Amino acid sequence: MLWTDRKDLGLLALRLGTGGVLAAHGAQKLFGWFGGGGIEGTAKSFESLGFTPGRQSALAAGLGELGGGTLLALGFGTPAAGAAAAGAMAGAVSVHAPAGFFAHAGGYEYPAFLGFVAAGLGLAGPGRYSLDHYTSHTLNRPLVLALAFTASAAAATVVVARRTAQSAPEAAPDEEMHIST
Repeated sequence: MLWTDRKDLGLLALRLGTGGVLAAHGAQKLFGWFGGGGIEGTAKSFESLGFTPGRQSALAAGLGELGGGTLLALGFGTPAAGAAAAGAMAGAVSVHAPAGFFAHAGGYEYPAFLGFVAAGLGLAGPGRYSLDHYTSHTLNRPLVLALAFTASAAAATVVVARRTAQSAPEAAPDEEMHIST
C-alpha cells in the first residue's frame, strides 16, 4: 500500500467518524432522533442557555452539525463543511466553558475536540476517497476555504458575544459609575 493510500484512508476514517457523530447530534436537535429534543425542545433549551431567539439558534446549530457532519462524512464541500461544524462547536464550547476543560465535569473538552477535528479536516482537505475528489475539487478550493472559515469565525464570534452579553448580570446603578480618586 502506498503512503498516499494510508493518508487518504486515514482522512476517510476521520471524516466518517467525526462527520457521523456531528450529524447524529444535529439530528437530535432538528428531528428529535436518538433521544434528542427536536427543534422545539432544543429551542427551549437554547433560550435557557442565553441563545436568542432560541428557535433560530437551534436551527443554526442543528444545521451546522447535521449539514456540516454529513458533508464532512461524504467529503463534499469539505472546507465549508469543516468550517460550519467548527463554528457550531464554538457555540457549544461557550456553554461548557464555565465547567472547565474535562468532559467528565461537564467541561468543553468534547465539543472542542469535535470542532478542532472538523476544522482540521476542512483545512487538510478530504483525501482521495471523497466526493470532492470525484467532482475535481470544485468546492475544495482556497477561496472557498478562506470564505468559509472567515464567515464561520465571524458568525461564531457574534453569536457567542451576543449570548455572553445577554447572560451577563446587569450592573447595579452605583457600580456603573465607580470612579477611583
